[in-house]
Amino acid sequence: MSLRIAIAGLAGTYPFGGMFWHYLQYLLGLQRLGHDVLYIEDTGKWCYDPIAKTFVEDGSKNAAFLARELAVLDESLSDRWFFRDVTGKTYGRPWHDVVEFCRSADLLLHISAGHWMREENFTNAKVILIDTDPLYTQAGLLTGSPAEVAARVAWWQEHHDVFFSFGENIGATDCKVPCESFDWIPTRQPIVLDCFDRAAVPVTERRPVLTTVASWEPKEKGPIVNGVAYTGKSSEFERYMDLPSHSPLPLELALSGSAPVERLQECGWIVRDGYEVSHNPWVYRDYLAHSFGEWSIAKNAYVASQSGWFSCRTASYLALGVPVILQDTGFSKTIPTGEGLLTFTTTAQAAEAIEKLKTNPQRHAKAAREIAQAYFDSDKVLTNLIEKAGS
Repeated sequence: MSLRIAIAGLAGTYPFGGMFWHYLQYLLGLQRLGHDVLYIEDTGKWCYDPIAKTFVEDGSKNAAFLARELAVLDESLSDRWFFRDVTGKTYGRPWHDVVEFCRSADLLLHISAGHWMREENFTNAKVILIDTDPLYTQAGLLTGSPAEVAARVAWWQEHHDVFFSFGENIGATDCKVPCESFDWIPTRQPIVLDCFDRAAVPVTERRPVLTTVASWEPKEKGPIVNGVAYTGKSSEFERYMDLPSHSPLPLELALSGSAPVERLQECGWIVRDGYEVSHNPWVYRDYLAHSFGEWSIAKNAYVASQSGWFSCRTASYLALGVPVILQDTGFSKTIPTGEGLLTFTTTAQAAEAIEKLKTNPQRHAKAAREIAQAYFDSDKVLTNLIEKAGS
């Protein structure tokens, strides 16, 4: 049955290649399944300017990014988007068309909880929240006085019907993500596989280096849950600072944020500017495709809580047939590891996994693509999401 579905995300607010793939594969994937779709970005917040490296009021450049890259992704999506900046200026579809679409929509996918839930929009739609930041989302809901928490939880319950999370392990006995007040259903990033198949690079033509794309946030204040303070990616990275001296392959970091570049380089890391390799979806995809593999850690909050979080970036590497060596957040309980996707929790384990990949890259590349097909194919992920939402 064909549904009318609105998708709310943050692809224009943060105009990076990885963010584009994260949110817009929902739009493309649902359209491929035969649904009538519209992408909406109406956050009431300032947009990020990656050149100035700050947030700005004027969203014209961000809207131009959306318009340009959506047309490249699929021409049929050229008129399937709407963007409003903090000044109130709108871009893309006329607002009255958006209101008409939304009032007759069957579903609203509220991805990352950044959408301004205007009351006039969704009188009939079932609203599906997709939490892409497990533990951070739940901690934010439970922060404040008892009265503030009760009011916030009540608002979320009133404005959403079904709750999904990128926490693959959410609800398990070893997962520390609080589940009070909401019945969280695990989900994962949908990947439109043919978008990556046509960009895949033979193993013999890839750069002999392990890469990742990440942001460095040394001053990040992480969530506090049950008296435990969690932190971000930069603090977790400290545990692996000396990995290059143990690795049989070079390690390259494409970083944004205030990273300690000189210290990283002294420890043997190759450091590149993150925006250089992610200023549009195609440059970003090409960078991933030409990598021998990905090596990456995760935020301390994801790891220590055993949330099971799994990134769109890593799923994209797998879809390109690029093997991944990834710090385990608990996802190994639901996604197979050992070939194509290797995990670690210590420097020694990371070095061992790199050696395994270097020894048999073709086998691991084949296994990586098979994992993407089995676990991240947008047809499967999105059909499952709609079915579990009861639509």
